[in-house]
Amino acid sequence: MSASMPSQGRPWPELRAEMLALKGRDLDWRGGRHAAYVWHAWDDVEEVAREAYALFMTENGLGMRVFPSLQEMESAVVQMVAALAEGGPEVSGHMTSGGTESIFLATKAARDWARATHPAITTPEIVAPFSAHPAVNKAAHLLGMRVLRVPTGEDFRADAAALAAAVSPETVMLYGSAPAYSLGVIDDIGALARLAAERGLWLHVDACVGGILAPFVRRLGYPVPAFGFSHPGVTSLSADVHKSGFAAKGASVVLFRDAAHQEFSRYTFTGWPTGSYSTLTFTGTRPGGAIAAAYAVMNYLGEDGYLRIAGAAMRARDRFIAGLAAIPGVHVWGEPDLWAVAYGVRDADITAVTREMVRRGWAVGPVKEPPGIHLMITPVHEPVIDAYLVDLRASIDAVRGGTATAEGRQAAY
Repeated sequence: MSASMPSQGRPWPELRAEMLALKGRDLDWRGGRHAAYVWHAWDDVEEVAREAYALFMTENGLGMRVFPSLQEMESAVVQMVAALAEGGPEVSGHMTSGGTESIFLATKAARDWARATHPAITTPEIVAPFSAHPAVNKAAHLLGMRVLRVPTGEDFRADAAALAAAVSPETVMLYGSAPAYSLGVIDDIGALARLAAERGLWLHVDACVGGILAPFVRRLGYPVPAFGFSHPGVTSLSADVHKSGFAAKGASVVLFRDAAHQEFSRYTFTGWPTGSYSTLTFTGTRPGGAIAAAYAVMNYLGEDGYLRIAGAAMRARDRFIAGLAAIPGVHVWGEPDLWAVAYGVRDADITAVTREMVRRGWAVGPVKEPPGIHLMITPVHEPVIDAYLVDLRASIDAVRGGTATAEGRQAAY
């Protein structure tokens, strides 16, 4: 691999071969060996995303006036996601580069809303459950805010009473997840929304993982609680189209109760030669390909396509949970509502089990508290669930029996 720019350009076939060789060392996500990072349904969906992205690879989402095609597609994606989030015509929003940016913009909007409505607050505070995604802390760090993390309940969901007790005069925002990334449980958004309404606080729902597909899981008959704008206290919500929407990275949507709340996410600057610079996103240039791919995939799949994906993911999840229960000493942490599952192992060092699984070719997601292993299940996992369970049982037996190899003990996640 060349580490410096060549004096003369290299032919594409040579470069392509080199890059494919590099790619060959990456994780076998097509074989379902991944615990996260990649959301893949079927090859035809990936092909639609690739072609749509390529069609608009050069267009820039910063310039909607000159690329009205992007504006129209973004508006359609936002409306589709808003409908899934139980929002009416007043709900407003826009696309971002991913969940972190969506959460950042919701946090920024909450801060600026608080500045306008609660000017006495000096250091705006966010009260969140321990299970909240680190993106909220990242946003608070950049925005001069602070986050107070509150222990979850025994069911690992946000404890509304504990959050209420933690609210202070500096609190401006509450945070809930649908689902929480690590354990896959959905917080009681209804209880959090009532608390937010009673205290006059902004409530953000992090539905980055579940926002697109969870409503279809509910349609299949699973008891998925409502987590969107049907709760009057919900102010903003984030949902990643490149996660459970199965579109190309990076495509997320951040939604607001109405356009007035959305405006607090805007940044405007006029003190330079060109005049007004005003954006609703953190980034300036936005890849048109990500907008186009999201639009194409959501329309290509339609409701029936997402129902098929939801069915495949939940079938795999149910088989996985049943298989875990058949391994002595293994238990699921909490009661996951969707396809994300975390499990623990009694009488075995979970770190050693993790390393043994890595040695057997699985990318395993470790969970620190409670100690466990995490798997984000997608349709690509359905054919390999049994193989995963066989290797998990063997890994646990090796750790319990003291036969874990040195390679396994030294393997890195």
